[in-house]
Amino acid sequence: MKLALTLAAVVGALPAAASAQAYRCAIPQSLPDPRVEGPTVREPRRILPIGSYTLAISWSPQFCKTAGDRPNSQLQCGGGNGFGFTLHGLWPDGRGKEWPQYCRPAPALSREVIRANLCSTPSVQLLQHEYAKHGTCMGIAPAAYFGQSTRLYGKLRYPDMDALSRRRGLTVGQFAQAFARANPGLSPSGLRVTADRQGWLDEVWICLDTRFGYTRCPAHQGGRRTSERLRIWRGR
Repeated sequence: MKLALTLAAVVGALPAAASAQAYRCAIPQSLPDPRVEGPTVREPRRILPIGSYTLAISWSPQFCKTAGDRPNSQLQCGGGNGFGFTLHGLWPDGRGKEWPQYCRPAPALSREVIRANLCSTPSVQLLQHEYAKHGTCMGIAPAAYFGQSTRLYGKLRYPDMDALSRRRGLTVGQFAQAFARANPGLSPSGLRVTADRQGWLDEVWICLDTRFGYTRCPAHQGGRRTSERLRIWRGR
């Protein structure tokens, strides 16, 4: 049996540009327990002042194309669910090239917190990871961390992804301009686009100031060059 949280009716009531989030999301009654995570030799604890934030969103059709057959991807890519952009996470950035991470131990997330956020971030373990690595550095409880990140994610609006996926010669810069036009106050310089080696869209990183307003991304943030070609997988 499933406890179905279906967003189709909600999506239908939103403007077309908003509908690149969850087309349909049904949460299973039984969910795996999250694995507690912490710092490692490769990912050490770093206590640094917060200078800005990054809101990272992932293009789900591309994720499901490459990783949809993994057992831990079934919620996102199987069971009749369908997603456009999903919430990867809200990341505190430092005042330079390094960022704070794993600032304090994070217990396993509660079932209530997990269920409340699975239709934004459809992975139990990713939710645990995001709070452990990033949320602990904001000094707030899990519910407050995910509340802030999902509010920012829920405000986003999207360009016509289907039309962009069919545009010949689409560049990263053209995609950034289309994304910014859909979100008043956001400029193309306030986001970064990542893609795989073949140029398929992977994620969009939106740069925020310490009050969570849109701001220009720092030069060291990375992402694809605006002149590079970009491909968008439309999904099944």
